[in-house]
Amino acid sequence: MHSSLNHHWSEVKRILRYLRGTTDHRLFFNTQSSNQLSGYSDAAWANFVTDRRSTTGYVYLGSHLISWSSRKQRTVARSSTEAEYKALATLAAEIIWIESLLHEIGISLPFLTKLWCDNLGATYLSANPVFHSRNKHMEIDFHFVCERVVVGQLLVRYISTEDQLADLLTKPLPRQRFHHFKCKLKVIDPQLAGV
Repeated sequence: MHSSLNHHWSEVKRILRYLRGTTDHRLFFNTQSSNQLSGYSDAAWANFVTDRRSTTGYVYLGSHLISWSSRKQRTVARSSTEAEYKALATLAAEIIWIESLLHEIGISLPFLTKLWCDNLGATYLSANPVFHSRNKHMEIDFHFVCERVVVGQLLVRYISTEDQLADLLTKPLPRQRFHHFKCKLKVIDPQLAGV
């Protein structure tokens, strides 16, 4: 028990050192921005040891990071595809809300919003209007996403795990990959960037 507490304490100190060292980091925005929106969703399946729930993470980009989230899923997913699909449905709901907000303030979106998912099963389910009995437990999320795809509001596409920006929010990453994704999301240290 004592060893476990020491391990957790050292992890807490590591996180606090990271937070202290990144207080100056900022999101970078430039004026050459398009109205093309896209979202990246990911899930870490059954990664909570105590109850085997999954983590949903999504990143939402225009040409800049405008929304992101990382949270524990409310129910246990019975497969990695189900966990990924729940993450996809959460992202779709966020995107639809943001599109509605942009419409209300007079910003039109000339392009279809793309959702990027690194699970082929979840990607195929979003394009398949035929619902299978083995997937009934996913029915609400399934119909929510499929309906948006069928009416042409969203487009779900596969992306490799190596390029999945939402990985940053669902699992620990090696330092180099973490910094690579951080740069892709335009999170910068002004002192290093000369800003």
